[in-house]
Amino acid sequence: MDFLILTKNEFFRLINDGADARTITPSVYNEFIKEVCTVCCAPPSQRHHLIFTLAYIEKELGCLHEIHKAESSHTIPIRKALTFVRRMFRYLQTQTPPLSAQKSDIPDTPFRWTGSLVELVEIIYAFDEIGCINDGENDIKELAAFFGQIFGLEIKDSHCYNAYTDIKRCKSESRTYFLDKLRERLNLRMQRDEEKERARR
Repeated sequence: MDFLILTKNEFFRLINDGADARTITPSVYNEFIKEVCTVCCAPPSQRHHLIFTLAYIEKELGCLHEIHKAESSHTIPIRKALTFVRRMFRYLQTQTPPLSAQKSDIPDTPFRWTGSLVELVEIIYAFDEIGCINDGENDIKELAAFFGQIFGLEIKDSHCYNAYTDIKRCKSESRTYFLDKLRERLNLRMQRDEEKERARR
């Protein structure tokens, strides 16, 4: 399966070119949604390839949303498409056996990663770069295996490489979409907590 397939359509071409929402007709948007549904109906043997396909389009849509978020007329169709892709992604993750299903040496864990593979790889590479685990003595492969053990996944070298390549291809000013989102959400939480504390005084 070509994991770029969901970027090869009129809808993605228009939003990638910065087209105004008014130029994106319902039929163009609906064709994209139909294409996502068609891809999601892939046979079980292709489900893991499908996960990468959805991870890629989710990352691209997320980057485009960040680029155009100040222009509300541009982001409406992007937000709709991104929401749909993420819902399909979550559904398929519950239907697709983990990559480690055939491995008996990976223990069961009560925790599961419910974000995208690209988001997890973003964290892995960030930890590798900052060297905050074992003083940076472990390489990407070892860190990926460590996170895979935590979440009961088998993260192959190719998975890491392909996901990291997707991150580097992002065209927005900041390519660390997930890390930026973590920082933003944590700051907002602290602001809310401070407001609650002030309100109680």
